[in-house]
Amino acid sequence: MVTFPNCKINLGLHITGKRPDGFHELETVFYPVPLKDVLEVVTATDLEFSASGLAIPGNPETNLCLKAYHLLKKDFPQLPNVHLHLHKIIPMGAGLGGGSADGAFALQLLNDKYLLGLSPEQLIQYALQLGSDCPFFILNQPCYATGRGEDLTPIKLDLSEYRFVLVHPGIHINTKWAFEQIQPGLPSRSIKEIIQLPIQDWKYHLSNDFESPIMQHYPAIEAIKLALYNDGALYASMSGSGSAVFGIYPTNGNIRLKKQLNYRIDII
Repeated sequence: MVTFPNCKINLGLHITGKRPDGFHELETVFYPVPLKDVLEVVTATDLEFSASGLAIPGNPETNLCLKAYHLLKKDFPQLPNVHLHLHKIIPMGAGLGGGSADGAFALQLLNDKYLLGLSPEQLIQYALQLGSDCPFFILNQPCYATGRGEDLTPIKLDLSEYRFVLVHPGIHINTKWAFEQIQPGLPSRSIKEIIQLPIQDWKYHLSNDFESPIMQHYPAIEAIKLALYNDGALYASMSGSGSAVFGIYPTNGNIRLKKQLNYRIDII
């Protein structure tokens, strides 16, 4: 059985507080974008994980797809050994949630293939054990998120008439360092309210708290955002804690960035 984990972008991101458990309180809007990995599961004699496509750093044993399997195996001992194969297309360390999507989709894939009968609410609880962004990919629809990112409220937001441009400069940003650059605080205006404005107005009101310190440290990321606006994007922002930057364009927009930037660019 095969599934296609997609990435996400953050439309606005505010760090609103520090929690006693060491995590941060935030508010953001998660929006799914159809840049996708490929994940396959087949019943096997031994438990196995393999990967192709983009090289995945680190120990394969720590991959979220395998972690998802072990979480379910603990509660469903009848779950057979499987071979999980991940073809990686979504860039890693980019703020696009690719790893989180893989883990969440693995939960759903195993639930569907082996008829575990888990509800979306139960899958969300498993996903939260994998990571703060993972529960979003169980719902996989536009959501206003608070808490660590796991308190999700679906919202009406349809950007299907626009095109997305994702630019990944290949810069690795340490997430712990990124959070250390921010002084948490309550914003003057909630993202939930701002997102209702016309998209043309977002550039004046919709912000990502990570952008200022990260762009000061990595001016190439700021240059990408400016290039997107100069190219005709209606809205451009870094996603999450970076380093990918996205632009939202009119469907008939003439996107010329591939001639201007020597980075990976996906047009969707």
